[in-house]
Amino acid sequence: MALIEGFRVQNFRSLRDITLGKLSGSAEAKVLTPLTVVIGKNGAGKSTLFDAFGFLADSLTSGVEAACDREQRGGFERLRSSGIQEPIRFEIYYREALNQRPITYELTIDLDESGRPFVLSEVLLQRRHRAPYGRPFPFLRLSRGTGQVWAGEDALEIEGEESNERMPVGLTDMRQLGIATLGTLRDHPRISRFRDFLKGWYLSYFDPHAARGLPVAGPQAHLNLHGDNLGNVVQFMQREYKDRFDSILRRIADRIPGVTTIDTKVTDDKRVLLRFSDAGFQDPFFAQQMSDGTLKVFTYLLLLEDPDPPPFICIEEPENGLYHKLLDTLAREFRAHATGRRNAPQLFVTTHQPYFVDALAPEEVWILEKGLDGFSTIRRVSDLQVVENLVAEGLPLGGLWYSDYLDSR
Repeated sequence: MALIEGFRVQNFRSLRDITLGKLSGSAEAKVLTPLTVVIGKNGAGKSTLFDAFGFLADSLTSGVEAACDREQRGGFERLRSSGIQEPIRFEIYYREALNQRPITYELTIDLDESGRPFVLSEVLLQRRHRAPYGRPFPFLRLSRGTGQVWAGEDALEIEGEESNERMPVGLTDMRQLGIATLGTLRDHPRISRFRDFLKGWYLSYFDPHAARGLPVAGPQAHLNLHGDNLGNVVQFMQREYKDRFDSILRRIADRIPGVTTIDTKVTDDKRVLLRFSDAGFQDPFFAQQMSDGTLKVFTYLLLLEDPDPPPFICIEEPENGLYHKLLDTLAREFRAHATGRRNAPQLFVTTHQPYFVDALAPEEVWILEKGLDGFSTIRRVSDLQVVENLVAEGLPLGGLWYSDYLDSR
């Protein structure tokens, strides 16, 4: 499964210019781990970083103007860093698989003459076929909706070389991403795979209150962003993947004392009820009666056990509503599923809970801090030698964070 090795965002609210992991040309930098966790104080910019991924996903599905104007964003001018007149920029450095050449995607968004957000430029780059090193060359280059694209698996824009695979591109709507259109064409398999990768991102906005709703009965293969189809996904797993679902139930029983079985009941008006049986009670409890923490743990495990999981999963503050001793378990579950193996998702998590961080390794954790200028900076915890030494001596990482060993000095 595809893996993001590096990510850069510029001029996006408090994120004036931050980079996580490795980008093209940064030979000394280390790639992002399959489980990446960002920590920091309230107001450091964790939610903004989470939303940067959401903004990219929304730009693909709805266009950049609609993505800017979503209720929680308030338009381009509120998204662009305060006092900055430069465009908003994103860079993604990723591999389709561990043995594949990395691909760089660069996106620049600005205001047009009428004050509307539009795609100023869009570029996809890759190294030559069979080239283990060297600079990448474009196979998509767009500026203000016009440019060139190179078809097939290996064609690139290389100075002094002519290519029969080069085609001119002219988009009719500069508010839509070029990959949204070109990714539907069979002549451009690399663009198509990147489009599908980006389209498959899952950003969890799980709401326990939504999960307690009564959806119309009917099996559904995947959990939606808010979790209000939780009962439908349980129906699907029971029907199509009974052994896998039973495995989830066994793990939940190990982690939440008393829960013995989970199933669904369809009401006379064709609504689906999610039922939890407790060893101490004769009658089951329905989701409407369960705690937020129980529903959260169950939902995250169900998400991770998806037979066809999203390639990239973002979860913001999973600790909310959970008993602190469950956090170590949850962190270990996240790592167990995000191992970089075939068909395993990559997980990106934000948190401010030391108990969750205790279960992590320094290379998995990044600390986001707000500077005096109001802009955020980010560092990988493994780059702090004193922290590496203390963890090697057996001190828990979350405890070091609580004791301010991870703060700037």
